[in-house]
Parts: sequence; C-alpha cells; structure tokens
Amino acid sequence: MTSVTNTAARANAVMRPTWQEKLQDHCRNAQLQPPVFNLVSDRRGGRTAWSSTVTIQGKNFSARYFYDGQYINNAKEDAAEVALMVLNSQTRPPTGAGLPGQLYAQNQTVNAYGRPAWTS
Repeated sequence: MTSVTNTAARANAVMRPTWQEKLQDHCRNAQLQPPVFNLVSDRRGGRTAWSSTVTIQGKNFSARYFYDGQYINNAKEDAAEVALMVLNSQTRPPTGAGLPGQLYAQNQTVNAYGRPAWTS
C-alpha cells in the first residue's frame, strides 16, 4: 500500500527517487541482498515515537531520528539515507596518496552516520 501512496503522490510532482529506491538500486548494482526495513517504537508519555532500521548483508543501520506515527515512511527514508551514505563511503576506490588539505585517511572506518569512527 505504501508504494501505491508514493506513486500517486509522485505522479503530480517531479519524479525524484526516494532514499529507499536509491538504496534498492545500490544493493542490486552491488549484488547485495535487498534491504530489509524494521520499525522501532518508543513510548513517550501519551504518544508513541517511531524510528526505523535497515539491514543489509547482516549489518544494521539506524535512522537518526524518531517520528510521529503518521510519518513512519520518513523514518524508513532516514534509515535508507544513513545506510546509503555509509555504503557509498565504503565503495569508493582508493586514491593512493591523500589530497592536499585532506584530514583523514581514505580507508578509515566510519560509524552508522558515515562519520569517522574514533578508536583508542
């Protein structure tokens, strides 16, 4: 039902792929298993806040934020964006020597938000 709603809403707008669609394409092109989305709820006072995780090849990526129940698709979009950013940063070809002004090594590990993972 979600895809029907998305298709109808996008019929009157500019056809721009969603983060979920971009992630599906990335997984297909990289020959990875399709992403599996999971919804997470958190009771907050009298309301329930929703977030999402997406699993690809056994690795979980969490959305950055929690959303009201009517915006559950935004939680899935958030998780897909996080996953795609991390996956894209891992698939860049090594450049060999660093670029002028580069602060970080190209092959460093990143956390779920695509930021450098600091290790002691």
